[in-house]
Amino acid sequence: MNLISNTNHPGTYRALVLTGVLLVSNACMVGPKYQRPTAPAPTAYKEPPPSGWKEAQPSDGAIRGKWWEIYNDAQLNSLEEQVSISNQNVRLAEAQFQEAKAAVRIARSALFPTVSAAPSIISTRTPSQVVGSVQGGTKVSPHGFYSLPLDASYTADLWGSIRRSIAASTANAQVSAADLENAKLTFQAELASDYFQLHGLDGDAALLADAVRSYAEFLTLTRNRYAGGVASLGDVAQAETQLETTRGQLVEVGVQRAQFEHAIAILIGKPPSEFSISVATLTTPPPAIPIGVPSTLLERRPDIAANERQVAAANEQIGIAKAAFYPTLTLSGSAGLESADFLKWLTWPSRFWSVGPQLAETLFDAGKRHAQVSQAEAAYDATVDTYRQTVLTALQQVEDNLSALRILAEEAEVTDRAVKAARQSLDISTDQYRGGIVAYLQVITAQTAWLTEQRVAVDLLTRRMTTSVSLIQALGGGWDASQLPKSADIMAANK
Repeated sequence: MNLISNTNHPGTYRALVLTGVLLVSNACMVGPKYQRPTAPAPTAYKEPPPSGWKEAQPSDGAIRGKWWEIYNDAQLNSLEEQVSISNQNVRLAEAQFQEAKAAVRIARSALFPTVSAAPSIISTRTPSQVVGSVQGGTKVSPHGFYSLPLDASYTADLWGSIRRSIAASTANAQVSAADLENAKLTFQAELASDYFQLHGLDGDAALLADAVRSYAEFLTLTRNRYAGGVASLGDVAQAETQLETTRGQLVEVGVQRAQFEHAIAILIGKPPSEFSISVATLTTPPPAIPIGVPSTLLERRPDIAANERQVAAANEQIGIAKAAFYPTLTLSGSAGLESADFLKWLTWPSRFWSVGPQLAETLFDAGKRHAQVSQAEAAYDATVDTYRQTVLTALQQVEDNLSALRILAEEAEVTDRAVKAARQSLDISTDQYRGGIVAYLQVITAQTAWLTEQRVAVDLLTRRMTTSVSLIQALGGGWDASQLPKSADIMAANK
């Protein structure tokens, strides 16, 4: 239905009054009101914190900000600071967040009128043959038509469709912001894990280097004993085999260390050729980590926050689909100046205008809108299920890492005793071999056992450090949902 006029006819005023009444009802919104979906959140974790750790209450000693500083490693701190700045995947997530904020501005623009102008100057000339036949050969000069129109159009948000689109875009921008934080956490945790594994290999390399020196001394000893007729040539061959095998293991550790070093370089946005990490060994167990109660995961995990915001965006889509059942009101207007005489173009008598509202309603669509509502509702249910599954996965990850830390700590105690026993066995075997009581094979067996137990101890410490990083990541690092940008902040950022 169109009500358009460019005169002072009373119908114009009736149309404008009707439009005003409809615009006053602009606060009506159809569709469901958003409520955060429920999610499983037990009162406590099944796995108790490792011995010596305190189970923090909500916000009591929780990890804040730069979580990696809990390890008191200056080199690690320096590397972690570079992830948010130079990591290309983080920069990609940042660009996607900026893109999502721009989408909010695009959606918000629908609340305001669209104004356009299309000035034109048209010059025409009638062919002389036509002019002569019609006007008795009269010569007609070219003439022009000058137009300066200004058009405006405004669609009233009677049923909240535009406002819901803005809310959905805002929620999607918050999803992108949470994804950005999750990307930072993921790559920061990966860097810390690679860093500890690299220094764990430094520990292995130190053990193997010591073993190589020790085995070289034993090879010399065995050769001297062979020269003296005390040892056999087989003992010399065994000593040489053990030495060269250990040297090969030391080379392999170097290969693995280089790969971790290259991975860390990429994480901080540098070519591997321009980056190196000094050798250091792990010496201290992982620090105590504030655990908190399970319900805090809903606020501390950026991936959970992202899924919750996706639920909110899906809820707005249901309202948008339901608003399609109601008529749309568009107010259009046009004004400007038109003249066939350039000198009279920009004068008051050359003015023109037209204005009027238009109501549009779909009368038949073969069930399309009903299907769109059903589709939006199903999409909403899917986001709710994804949100709850994400929460369950987060709870599992925390439980997994808590149990792993506890078991690894117990295993480390057992291994420490095994290392001491292996060292004692080696000392005894060495003395017996020097005294000619036992064959060199027994010494080799004791040496191998001692080296193996030492490497197990180093690897256990490395696993404990990387597991603690995984636990911090599972707990959300130092992030909190309160850090998500608010709607007003997103709007302000797009102005």
